[in-house]
Amino acid sequence: MPVKKNEMTRSGYERLSEELTNLRTVKRQEIARQLEEARAFGDLSENAEYAAAKEEQAKLEDRILDLESILSKVTVIDDEKLDTTRAGVGLRITLEDLDRDGKTFTYDLVGSEELSGAAISSDGVQRISQKSPVGQTISGHLVGDEVLVKIPRGTRRLRILSIAK
Repeated sequence: MPVKKNEMTRSGYERLSEELTNLRTVKRQEIARQLEEARAFGDLSENAEYAAAKEEQAKLEDRILDLESILSKVTVIDDEKLDTTRAGVGLRITLEDLDRDGKTFTYDLVGSEELSGAAISSDGVQRISQKSPVGQTISGHLVGDEVLVKIPRGTRRLRILSIAK
């Protein structure tokens, strides 16, 4: 069975790629220096600095493997080909909460793997995952559509006010 690719924005892919490069180069060198310094303290069996550095090294290698796996399974969204008629990954969606006196929210809808970093975009807009309750519900809908979103505290009625790049 073929592996299903997850969608991701270009900026999300670049951010995770940069993190992977940094971990492979800068962070690995830092850990190697820490291990070398800890070895200089002598007996490794009772060396807390060495044990801490080894633990940090294991976490680093786990994150590297995670990033490699994530990046190998994504489809990067072509910003130029985004269809702004329907809500989807890579788009900015403005919603009206029909149950809260018309309060509005604007979200950048992103691939689920992109939220390992900041949940706020560089221009201050909250990012939500395509796999979140809101993300799943609004995906594929048009401006003006009303949707019911099941959230932990019940159900919310939302209207899509705008969809933009």
